[in-house]
Amino acid sequence: MKKAVKIILKTLLIIYLAAGIALYFLQDKIMFHPKVLPSDYVFKFTDSFKEASIRYDSATTFHFVKFFPKDTAKGIVIYFHGNRGSIERYRRFVNNFTKHGYEVWMMDYVGFGKSTGIPGEQMMYEEAMQIYKMARVHFTPQRIVIYGKSLGTGVATQLASRRDCRRLILETPYYSMVSVAQHYAWMYPVSLMVKCKLPTNEYLPKVTAPVTIFHGTEDDVIPYSNAVKLKTLLKPGDEFITLPGGDHRNLNSFPVMQQKLDSLLSD
Repeated sequence: MKKAVKIILKTLLIIYLAAGIALYFLQDKIMFHPKVLPSDYVFKFTDSFKEASIRYDSATTFHFVKFFPKDTAKGIVIYFHGNRGSIERYRRFVNNFTKHGYEVWMMDYVGFGKSTGIPGEQMMYEEAMQIYKMARVHFTPQRIVIYGKSLGTGVATQLASRRDCRRLILETPYYSMVSVAQHYAWMYPVSLMVKCKLPTNEYLPKVTAPVTIFHGTEDDVIPYSNAVKLKTLLKPGDEFITLPGGDHRNLNSFPVMQQKLDSLLSD
C-alpha cells in the first residue's frame, strides 16, 4: 500500500512539474494569438483609412491604421486591441468613435498583422509611446482619448500613467496579468513564472485623466471579480460601469455602454 501511494505521489509530482514547465515555456502562445499578415496585404475596410508604420529597428516595425471621420477630426482615439487576430478583427468598433468626429489610430502589436518583431510587454509599451508621440504632432493632450480593450487595457493604462490625455477608457480590464494567471493556475507560483505582467493596478493610480471602465458580470476570460478590484484605485469622478450579464465579447451590444460612450465622446 505504501509503495502504491509513493508511486501515485511521484506520478502526480511529475505531472505537476511537467505542466508547470509547459505553462512557463508556452505562455506567450497562450497569451498572444496573432493573425500575421504579409506586408503587401490589402485591407478592404469600408471606412476612410490610411496605413502607417514606424520602423523601430532592423527587425521591428510598428504598423497601424488611421481611420478618419467624415469631417475634420475634433480629436483622436488611440485604440489598443485584444490578444487575438489583427486590426481587421477590431475594425468593427471604429464607428463608435468616428461618428463623434474622432480619428481612430489602431495599432497591431509586434507580431500581429503587419507589425514585425517579437511580442512582449516592454515592446508593447514602447510601441504605444511611439504612436502617442506621433499623435501629439497633430493633437493636444485634451484632444487625445486612450482606449484599451482586454489585453490592451494594461498597455493603455501604462501609457495614460505616463502621458496626459482627455480620458482613459477601459473595456474588460484586468487587475494585473499575474492576478489573472493566479485565477487559472492557482496551484503554481505564477508571480515568479509570468513574464508579461501588465500590472494595471500599479499604473492606474498614476493616471490623472478621468477614467471610465466597462466590465460584464459574466466575463469568462477576465473574471468580473478580478476587474472589480480596480474600483479601489479610482479617483473621485472616475467610473466603473458594471454590465449585468455582459461577457468578454459582447459589451458593445449593450445600450448602456453605447449610451455612455456617446455621452463621453459627444461633449
